Amino acid sequence: MDEEIKKEIRKMALQNAFEHGGQTQDKIILGKILGTKPEFRTKVKEISVEISDIVASVNQLSAEEQQNELEEKFPDALAPKEKIEEREGLPELKDAEQGKVVTRFPPEPNGYPHIGHAKAAIINSEYAKMYGGKFILRMDDTNPEAERMEYHAAIKVGLEWLGIEFDQVKNTSDDMELFYEKGIELINSGKAYICTCKREDISKNRRERKACKCSMENIEKNNKNWEKMQEKFKPGEAIVRFRGDMKADNAVMRDPVLLRIIDEKHYTVGDKYRIWPSYDFAVAIEDSVDGVTHAFRSKEFELRKELIDAILDALGMRKPQQGFFSRLEFKGMPISKRIIKPLIEEGKVSWYDDPRLPTLEALRRRGIKPEAIRKFIMSLGMTKANTLAPFDALEAFNRKFVDGNSMRLFMVKDPRKLKIKNLSISEVEIPNHPINDMGKRKIQVTEDVYISGEDVELIKEQSTIRLLGLGNVKITKINGEVEGEFEGEGDSSNILKIQWVPQKTAHEIKMVIPKTLFNDEEFNEESLEELDVYTEPQYLQLKEGEEIQFVRFGYCRKDSQNQAIFTHK
Repeated sequence: MDEEIKKEIRKMALQNAFEHGGQTQDKIILGKILGTKPEFRTKVKEISVEISDIVASVNQLSAEEQQNELEEKFPDALAPKEKIEEREGLPELKDAEQGKVVTRFPPEPNGYPHIGHAKAAIINSEYAKMYGGKFILRMDDTNPEAERMEYHAAIKVGLEWLGIEFDQVKNTSDDMELFYEKGIELINSGKAYICTCKREDISKNRRERKACKCSMENIEKNNKNWEKMQEKFKPGEAIVRFRGDMKADNAVMRDPVLLRIIDEKHYTVGDKYRIWPSYDFAVAIEDSVDGVTHAFRSKEFELRKELIDAILDALGMRKPQQGFFSRLEFKGMPISKRIIKPLIEEGKVSWYDDPRLPTLEALRRRGIKPEAIRKFIMSLGMTKANTLAPFDALEAFNRKFVDGNSMRLFMVKDPRKLKIKNLSISEVEIPNHPINDMGKRKIQVTEDVYISGEDVELIKEQSTIRLLGLGNVKITKINGEVEGEFEGEGDSSNILKIQWVPQKTAHEIKMVIPKTLFNDEEFNEESLEELDVYTEPQYLQLKEGEEIQFVRFGYCRKDSQNQAIFTHK
């Protein structure tokens, strides 16, 4: 091996040992060297031998000898490390004044809220908090064809679960008269016109960057057509278009739709209106009149910034600053309604709270805490790089929130009976948590207990195992039934330590284990595993929704008296 690499390994080993009481470990130094020299990942065996020798040599030195060698050969390793101040929260806003920042979250009630909605809501909420400003929830309900009260309610419930608070709640449909007023203003100023071309012709002209004959009509004709849109024209026969730039490279600017006819009953205003604003028109006017100073949305809307600014300029209205961030999805867990809805209709997924989905209802049911979602999203910041995160990135945050107050219980899968002879005790008391004071539980013990089948595969006759919280058992027979002799307390080092459940009081539950829903583009037919398992009767005393850690299995959420859902390891 290269002498320079050996020198670098020794420097790392000396530095780490000196900083940690004179001792270091092979795996720590291996991790450090692979972090700085990734090319060695293919030579781990070879490099591990060298690291082992160097670490052993360094650990034999006294702290004083380690310091002397560092001072002599690697003085830079002893230099005090510069403390990097980590900034909590989001980057500062341009031109933001304390107390005057107004942000908003405008979801469309056309589906159940998911992790992507959570990101948008949390970022906008956090910026309002950061500057002591105002935060608005505005339901963007201007497409009666797709929107329902069911989704409206689900969004509010999801945001409440996330702990997001609003200073103002409104619906975009509250301002329908204002959209009409502004639409007529644009028509009368010649900055908008009514187009009666067929949909396919409009698309073709936009592709070819050609204006249509409707754009040449005078204001009087446009006003007459506006009146006809109120009652005479049918959906698709006439639209109000913004006079943008048909030659623009940004296709969004090629005379986009501002208002269109939708003859569907709206879930709150009924059939009072039939002409509805497009997203771009509605969001531009609403952000301006609501006093929004900073409008943040996911980056697929970035091309629409130019249009929103142009609409507001044409109306002489105030423009908010616009910011963009990446969409958030998890690998193998699509957020698109276009993908999720057919899965539900085909029975491949039970409902929007199916624990394999990234909807807020599904994440809650799976046992993901809202605080973990917030921390996870804040850790991503305002990056515009595509965020297709592995689900275990969220799990890492969640683990910190559930570990401290998750009751520990025993649970066995693929149960096998173990008969314990000479059992000298009838009851044991076990702490509900290894560190925190969460009380203790008493377990009634008889000679027949269940242990997991996978543990039986590891046991040999005449070996000793440890039943956690009970004691040592010497295995005397493994042939169909497993038998053993109770030995009680004793040396438990270097023996298999396993969980168990008394057969007499065992409670059977279904364990639901969600897995990746899609492998690439293909639905994973094995994405939901269900196991019949046994647990302690104390499970019945837990409230529905409580998080448990089943020992040597993982964190799970009690879904009902007879079912638990695996959250994560």
